[in-house]
Amino acid sequence: MKEPVSVENPSEEALRLRAELRRHEHLYYVLDQPEISDAEYDRLMRRLQEIEKERPELLTADSPTQRVGAPPREGFQRAAHSAVMISLDNAFSDDELREFDRRARDLIDRETIEYVGELKLDGISMATRFEGGALQLALTRGDGVEGEIITENARTIRSLPLHVDAELLRKEGVSEDFEVRGEVVMPRKAFERLNASQQQAGGKTFANPRNAAAGSLRMLDSKVTAERRLEFFAYALLVNGSARLDSQWETLETLGRLGFKVNPHRARLDGIEACVAYSHEWLEKRDSLPYEIDGLVVKVDSMDLQRRLGSTSRAPRWAIAVKLAAQQAETVVEDIDVQVGRTGAITPRALLAPVQVGGVTVSRATLHNEDEIGRLELQIGDKVLIERSGDVIPKVLRVVEPGKDRRPFHMPAECPVCKTELVREEGEVVRRCVNINCPARLKESIQHFASRKAMNIDGVGESLVEQLVDRGLVGSVADLYKLTVEQVAGLERMAEKSATNVVEAIDGSRKIALARVIYGLGVRYVGERTAQLLADYFGSIDAIAKASKEELEEVEEVGPRIAEAIVDFFAAPRNQELLEQLRAAGLQLEQARPCGAAGPLNGKTFVLTGTLPELTRDEAAERIRAAGGKVTGSVSAKTDYVVAGEKAGSKLDKARKLEIPVLGQEELLALLDDGAAS
Repeated sequence: MKEPVSVENPSEEALRLRAELRRHEHLYYVLDQPEISDAEYDRLMRRLQEIEKERPELLTADSPTQRVGAPPREGFQRAAHSAVMISLDNAFSDDELREFDRRARDLIDRETIEYVGELKLDGISMATRFEGGALQLALTRGDGVEGEIITENARTIRSLPLHVDAELLRKEGVSEDFEVRGEVVMPRKAFERLNASQQQAGGKTFANPRNAAAGSLRMLDSKVTAERRLEFFAYALLVNGSARLDSQWETLETLGRLGFKVNPHRARLDGIEACVAYSHEWLEKRDSLPYEIDGLVVKVDSMDLQRRLGSTSRAPRWAIAVKLAAQQAETVVEDIDVQVGRTGAITPRALLAPVQVGGVTVSRATLHNEDEIGRLELQIGDKVLIERSGDVIPKVLRVVEPGKDRRPFHMPAECPVCKTELVREEGEVVRRCVNINCPARLKESIQHFASRKAMNIDGVGESLVEQLVDRGLVGSVADLYKLTVEQVAGLERMAEKSATNVVEAIDGSRKIALARVIYGLGVRYVGERTAQLLADYFGSIDAIAKASKEELEEVEEVGPRIAEAIVDFFAAPRNQELLEQLRAAGLQLEQARPCGAAGPLNGKTFVLTGTLPELTRDEAAERIRAAGGKVTGSVSAKTDYVVAGEKAGSKLDKARKLEIPVLGQEELLALLDDGAAS
């Protein structure tokens, strides 16, 4: 039937229709309280589309008509987050949750803490930025520092407002320029419909809703995203990269009043035992929810306390994910093979008859080392019990039933790739390939170097690395920076556009900070946090390479074993050559603001111990380093000051014995403020 001719001014009618459609979208997709039929909603939408087609100048980016999707794109660009999107540490038991609470209370000297409990939706994190109240940018989590721009796809999510009214923002005391972070999920029913449709069409089916949501959110054709009925649940409100309100509970309540969908099963929890009860309740009820969860999140409610608690290099101290207990299943070990790691470690791996564990198909499990195989009394053909905890690699717990035709496994005497004789050093449980030119070690090293937590080179995965090494295009990680589009495009499954993206990603990694370069080198025992501590202390790769074992041990958390591994790494001629190649490639081998730079604490060494009244240990260390000082983990004759708070331990005793000046928080702040450390 033809629509009746409107007597309204087209501009005014478009404004009215947009407001009406937004209201009905909020009622239907956020509150689950529809007031009109789908047919009536479609009629209003068609009328607005007609007006915008006839009068293109009236079309706005936040119009409900723009949720249908845009034309396909060639790829995704990246943008920096306003503040790092950090991951959470996990608690797999009540005792681990209580330990998290104990650490937090000790740091801020509280008998009890008020928390907020939220369901941990099993989806994809997304950050959305609004300017003038209108959605302007949406980013995936990415590496936490940068994310992929997925704005067009985000616009298709009907539970995500495209515009928030200025008057409503003023009423809530929120700037018109703000950011909302949350989780994108695919409800169970939408997931079932999608897989049924994919199967009928002979397309790819998804293993679980999370994978389906991730794939849908990163579709190059946002019209496909629009068809998949994703939902967005908000949990954070930021202005200029910082929390806007005084508490997490107030944040969630405000987000709801602004029109965002907020999970209704949140709770204010007084003390850790209330958190334990909340986790038991919802982990037991998880199967009754319309979407999947992979645990709960417990957050300190007060934003002031969150700031005081601060973060480690990996995760905040004020929040923790309560994950589902480890899930187990029985299956058969069909074979055992070995992998060669980047340090040459040979790791045996069980090849399993595929089995579902917690919604994931598992076909491999680690066996750690040959001693573990002996302890399990495991042979090929045995039925075993395997366990999977969160994202941890599945492991074999025990033999359930010996196989009828079982046969023993013997560790190889030589490297399965380069045939070099394997070495097992005294006191170690692993055998190693000592050939630094072993192709298997090289492949693992390149994958580690390109990984998200190191150089974050998108597209350089296992398949591509295999080809690059096997064809002789790459003989070290430095050779990545010599690759051309033509060379990469000549590899299997690499069209010119994909090859261009890879080369551009490699080029972009030249700007990655020093700490991640150090981590990417794969020095034995040097993880992300140690790499950051080394970068902060020495300020350059050259200073680290020249440091003695004793000087390295001055760095916080660096003990004799780590120090020795660092010295050995940089003493190797091949690694010295690698550093020169990386320098020539233009990588960041110096820190932008190294410790020891000009400042009031220049040249002074500090040790922190105990709990300060207001500053966390990380915050105090950061301020010392910013003023040119060094922070180490052990007291020695070279220490200039020990900063001691409550419950200071043996470091304070040693400082007094060595007659090293001891400062409290106020005295430290006075040193920073005075502009000189005498």
